[in-house]
Amino acid sequence: MNEILESLYRRKSVRRYDSRPVPQEVKCQLLEAAAQAPTACNQQRYTILDITDPAIKQALAGICGDQRFMAQAPVMLVFCADNRRWLDGFQAADCAPRRPGANDLMLAVIDAVIAAQNTVVAAESLGLGSCYIGNIMAQYQAHRELLRLPEFVFPAVILLLGYPAPGQTELPKQPRFPTGALVCENTYQPTPVEGWEAFFQCKAGRRETGDWMRAFCKRMYQSQLCRDMNRSVEAYLEEYREKSTKNEEKNT
Repeated sequence: MNEILESLYRRKSVRRYDSRPVPQEVKCQLLEAAAQAPTACNQQRYTILDITDPAIKQALAGICGDQRFMAQAPVMLVFCADNRRWLDGFQAADCAPRRPGANDLMLAVIDAVIAAQNTVVAAESLGLGSCYIGNIMAQYQAHRELLRLPEFVFPAVILLLGYPAPGQTELPKQPRFPTGALVCENTYQPTPVEGWEAFFQCKAGRRETGDWMRAFCKRMYQSQLCRDMNRSVEAYLEEYREKSTKNEEKNT
């Protein structure tokens, strides 16, 4: 197995970091690696916010479910899906562009997350730990005000980075589904109705699969946070629809 594959197998989320700051030259390497990520039509529809203000870190930690460890991370990057940059450029070039729609939002989110994953891989190669924070989507209105996000810029994900605290690298990695459970040839194959317990047993570990599944569903899937995330994303999509529709009506 080569070094890149080994790092992918080895990498796991780190939520405790030691006090060593990440040197500026290392941070620059991470951001440059992000910029090399695959991107739709070479548009790079994302903006990366490098959060260095401790007050903003604390505020983000509070908004994102009061996850206090977030504020202790030496590096906090917010990857935003950004359709503003190209819209401004098109308007400056007198292209008479349409307003971004839902498809543009999805493409920008994909671009942003691919760039974030490039950063994660680069961080692992440099001895840094990382942790994704996806629930930044739960209260986009609060983030819009805190981070001064303009129209058509959406906070997709937060990435925390730093040197792992002692003992963090020794923690076991959470088990993944076997590849055969994730890959279907040609057409989609649904999760088996019979034998579902064996299918999900790798996630439950030593616990009884049904008990673990019900607890996980309650804690994650049915949580208030997940409901808030859904409402937030739906509200943001509705903004896109309304503004796009008004623009189409204006141009007809």
